[in-house]
Amino acid sequence: MRKTWAIVRRELIAYFSSPLAYIVMTAFLLMQGYIFYLIVSFLNNPQTPAMTPLRLFFGGTIFFWLFLLFVVPVITMRLIAEERRSGTIEVLLTSPVTEAQVVIGKFVAAMAFYAALWLPTALYVLILRRHSEIDIGPVLAGYLGVFLLGFFFLAVGTFCSTLTDNQLIAAIIAFAAMV
Repeated sequence: MRKTWAIVRRELIAYFSSPLAYIVMTAFLLMQGYIFYLIVSFLNNPQTPAMTPLRLFFGGTIFFWLFLLFVVPVITMRLIAEERRSGTIEVLLTSPVTEAQVVIGKFVAAMAFYAALWLPTALYVLILRRHSEIDIGPVLAGYLGVFLLGFFFLAVGTFCSTLTDNQLIAAIIAFAAMV
């Protein structure tokens, strides 16, 4: 178990020492904030039928799906493909860790990064809760659904990363598989 956590730690350091991670996080949060703004603005119109904004936020719009289909391949494209391209996969696999520990460690790090992307969006719930009554059960179920769907997409992306040693091709294959 310690070996798996060492791989998770190594991968998280690799994520957060790369400018790509901050670009992905910034783009994700800007897009989610803008989508939330559009949803709230749309629902503020008196002619709009009554519905809950968080239902739209958690997969009720095409923006949610499109952005998720672009973000997850970017997160997973380098997991195994980069190791194969740089030749460090042999060193990693000949060290005293199993293949399963390597894959699980890399996948858990990708899940942690994905969860870190969604964590700031909890502020939207707090903002809505301040101005209206919100049933927290469906909100938590929405976040659970987003995380489970994301974890499934991350698994597909991790598998696609094992198919090639080119990160861009891994991202394209993951995108095509998720579509």
